[in-house]
Amino acid sequence: MSRLALLSTSDKTGIVEFARSLVEFGFELLSSGGTAKTLQSAGIPVMKVSDYTGSPEILGGRVKTLHPRIHGGILARQNLPEDLADLEANQIRPFSLVVVNLYPFEQTIAQPNVTLSEAIEQIDIGGPAMLRAAAKNFAHLTVLCQPSQYEAYLNELRQGEPSFNFRQACALKAFQHTGAYDRAISTYLESLEHQETAPIASDATPSSLPASFHLAGSQIQSLRYGENPHQPAAWYQTGAAPTGWAAAQKLQGKELSYNNLVDLEAARRIVAEFAEGSPAAVIIKHTNPCGVALGDRLVEAYQKAFQADSVSAFGGIVALNQPIDAETATELTKTFLECVVAPGCEPEAQEILAAKSKVRVLVLPDLVSGSPNLVKQIAGGFLVQAADEQIADPTQWQVVTERQPTTAQIEEMLFAWKVCKHVKSNAIVVTNDRTTRGVGAGQMNRVGSVKIALEQAGELATGAVLASDGFFPFDDSVRTAAAAGITAIIQPGGSLRDKDSIDAANQLGLVMALTGMRHFLH
Repeated sequence: MSRLALLSTSDKTGIVEFARSLVEFGFELLSSGGTAKTLQSAGIPVMKVSDYTGSPEILGGRVKTLHPRIHGGILARQNLPEDLADLEANQIRPFSLVVVNLYPFEQTIAQPNVTLSEAIEQIDIGGPAMLRAAAKNFAHLTVLCQPSQYEAYLNELRQGEPSFNFRQACALKAFQHTGAYDRAISTYLESLEHQETAPIASDATPSSLPASFHLAGSQIQSLRYGENPHQPAAWYQTGAAPTGWAAAQKLQGKELSYNNLVDLEAARRIVAEFAEGSPAAVIIKHTNPCGVALGDRLVEAYQKAFQADSVSAFGGIVALNQPIDAETATELTKTFLECVVAPGCEPEAQEILAAKSKVRVLVLPDLVSGSPNLVKQIAGGFLVQAADEQIADPTQWQVVTERQPTTAQIEEMLFAWKVCKHVKSNAIVVTNDRTTRGVGAGQMNRVGSVKIALEQAGELATGAVLASDGFFPFDDSVRTAAAAGITAIIQPGGSLRDKDSIDAANQLGLVMALTGMRHFLH
């Protein structure tokens, strides 16, 4: 008796050619719904599942393959006499091959304005059941879930029969596929809990994280190494449709590295604070900003950001909030940079940047959208927190000093506060003219960060604003800032000794505003 193959695919890529090859190897084909029609149209002999089972497709196609003649043929242990007897008694043929891929659920929910009912209809039932059954019984058959596996299977046939190791590897891929599929569905339904109109009952409150958290992705690129050459690394994409950096267009340059991607994400988060309004430029080094500036033109913003710390900018990562023009491109080519990202790049600018062929130039139209949740692994598990996406609102700040800020000072404090949010704690940022002048990052105490930021700012600290991501537990840093020429301080407040800092600010004639919200970044 010839071998029997079950083909049931949503993604028809390569299925006609593959089916034709199977017929040449002596397979009989059994197919359902649209797959059967595709093969029949191509002139390939195929039997419909409904004809084989004697049961028509019902419920608008919701039930096609959920039948003992299908699942018996998939699950039968072909080395057990009792299983073979059951097959014979029920006129069931065992399958040698099961080829299934699933309804495009992730592609559907990626579309704008998709409704809940549309998403629900793309939840496959029979497909996962067949994949799991076939994967469980890999000792006796082969299961394929992706078109990319077809040629490898045919190569196995050319050498005789698919090996045990090949079948086992295919089973693993099938379970990974169904696991990712189920996670996508549960993640989508969990996301509805945060919508007021969500029809999904749950114990979770709108502001809480789900009781279970799923993170899955498919590898899109093997990276040369991680943070260091001895650490293997790879890049994974979440979801079926590329989003974020996976959707970015690389115009030129070497392959992106692990550190490039980490720094690019840090740059994206900062420039997203300035997505609207004046041209903005961000230069990142080791995830911290070494220069951030606003300007009347993009080239001016970049020049100001570069001059803020030209030493650290060497080999940096640049993010711009507007398409790169020719003038800005010319400036970008004047120093060594690892990466440049912007929402667009004008043709003339692209030609200019081509002179620095090793610089990675990326176009990411959506610089704002990031992950709503941040994940960090620890021994035995992982931590999840919502992304720090709180929008700064100066109208909610509390000015606690006798001296009140001018409109210009409020705007400068807002700029400094937005940047400070993205500097590693303990974070201190000194700015004037919407440009960073000094950045103290990642120090073990706030006094050290203040010292670093003010020393870097030097004379430019005179008349500048100082932002701190956390409160001042003592007044020493306030006095140090005033001695350096700082005129206004923005900080969250909340220390038991806030009064000491406020009194020092009043004594020294400073403006101090409390945001009531800290922005620690570890």
